[in-house]
Amino acid sequence: MSRGFQSKKLRYLCLVSMFVAIELLMKLAGLGNIPINPLLNVTLMNIPVAIGAILLGPLAGAILGATFGLTSFIQPMSAMITTLFSISPVHTIIMCVCMRTIMGLCVGWIYRLLEKKDGKKIFSYYGASFCAAFLNTLFFMGYLVLAFYHTEYIQDKVATMGAFNPLHFIILFVGTNGLLELVATTLIGGSVAKGVGYALGKKAKP
Repeated sequence: MSRGFQSKKLRYLCLVSMFVAIELLMKLAGLGNIPINPLLNVTLMNIPVAIGAILLGPLAGAILGATFGLTSFIQPMSAMITTLFSISPVHTIIMCVCMRTIMGLCVGWIYRLLEKKDGKKIFSYYGASFCAAFLNTLFFMGYLVLAFYHTEYIQDKVATMGAFNPLHFIILFVGTNGLLELVATTLIGGSVAKGVGYALGKKAKP
């Protein structure tokens, strides 16, 4: 194994570790979520996932997505996650951790595909960041409906919101929060990833 490869691998591991630390710090410092209503927050936790997946590739995206998911179980847990965990710990872990791991993996691959079509290297950063927020909502809410829609807890929310079916429930549940999350992740994630990418000379990947 060449010294250059070892150096590049070490740099990669250091950068992944740095993004993991950022995720944990955001959670512990209360910077990862902006509360809008009692049911759902605008999360900023997918921004480091988007940036890491873009700069470091799909594997790093998966690691950061898993970290994002695991932070859901760091105290204080949200009221919804606490209740769902009491109903089914397995489904709650799959929803929070596995779905976000897949999200991070997908964002890394999406960026690689967009990068090949993006001659000016602008759209790919913002497109992949948009997908981080979109897929996070899609996978999380999709699994929530699949695993918990018929539980008494979610049916109470459905009745309160006046939802007609699962799709209507998702739209009402996400609402403005989801739009704000899309905008924040797209603009912040895309801009930071682009700036850091150029600063690193696009040599972050192993």
